Amino acid sequence: MASLEAIASQEALESHLRSQTRRWLVTGVAGFIGSHLLETLLGLGQEVVGLDNFSTGRRSNLDDVRQRVGAEAWSRFTLIEGDIVAPEDCAQACQGVQYVLHQAALGSVPRSIEDPQRSHAANVTGMLNMLVAARDAKVARFIYASSSSVYGDEPNLPKVEDRIGRPLSPYAATKLFDEVYAEVFGRSYGLQTIGLRYFNVFGPRQDPNGPYAAVIPRWAAAMLAGHPCVINGDGETSRDFCYVANAVQANLRAALVESPAAVGQAYNVAVGGRTTLTQLHGMLAEALRAVRPGLEVEPPRHAEFRSGDVRHSEANIGKAERLLGYRPEFDLLPGLRKSAPEFLSSARP
Repeated sequence: MASLEAIASQEALESHLRSQTRRWLVTGVAGFIGSHLLETLLGLGQEVVGLDNFSTGRRSNLDDVRQRVGAEAWSRFTLIEGDIVAPEDCAQACQGVQYVLHQAALGSVPRSIEDPQRSHAANVTGMLNMLVAARDAKVARFIYASSSSVYGDEPNLPKVEDRIGRPLSPYAATKLFDEVYAEVFGRSYGLQTIGLRYFNVFGPRQDPNGPYAAVIPRWAAAMLAGHPCVINGDGETSRDFCYVANAVQANLRAALVESPAAVGQAYNVAVGGRTTLTQLHGMLAEALRAVRPGLEVEPPRHAEFRSGDVRHSEANIGKAERLLGYRPEFDLLPGLRKSAPEFLSSARP
């Protein structure tokens, strides 16, 4: 581990990782964020174990990583096809691992409202199984994906970590349970845990299909197909959209930070800004026109607000900056521009 001063810049962080090979476990490795963690870690000379049951993760994501990192780096990756709901799979995956980056979950507020038991099994039982396995394997640190949904009906903006409201969906409740369990394992067993409250992470490899697809890839697919985007509500709902490279950075910094004060905490992972859905529609259209000149974008159509959604979301990232050294590299528009070529290449004909 290293001090904040030693790895202040992104370049210094990457150099620090290259200086020593460590063994990492990424759960949900075939998913959106998990595959980006895998690509980054392999590219920096690390050994990675991946655990995935492919219920939402995609083998094509792993194929893409393999192509990007090359054969030598790929040889440092071990895939375990298993399920975090199965304790034996978690125990196998944690053997010999120094750092756990626990990303596996069933996302989506609407999915959790439709099937709360399945969300609980993956997000709470799976988290508990992973904590037990990490404790028993004596891993150095356990980093886990939480969510901005834990803020619930807390009305103040920007969101500050120590001030949360009542959960508005089963998904939010599962992520709040995760934070409670992590804190208890720290107190009861001395397991070092850090939670990352993601705010609307987006980027390449994010699935645009299905009823639970996130807004940015879903809208990009619609625009490129010549269909109108659907805005739930009046368009003034706002979010703090965070490009995936920022989330990767937060995971690595959380794993490596040396200060004891940084451990046993949850942190906002975002850019610290707020964009309405109407503004997002215009910015995404602009980014896509840069890779497909002359693209005609249909005006959006509006639908009802979705049950369980919060009206506004914006993060205060001061705590992550202060204790982890987190500095988001990408604001929304640069992130959209980096994502646009992949949105175009994966668009259905």
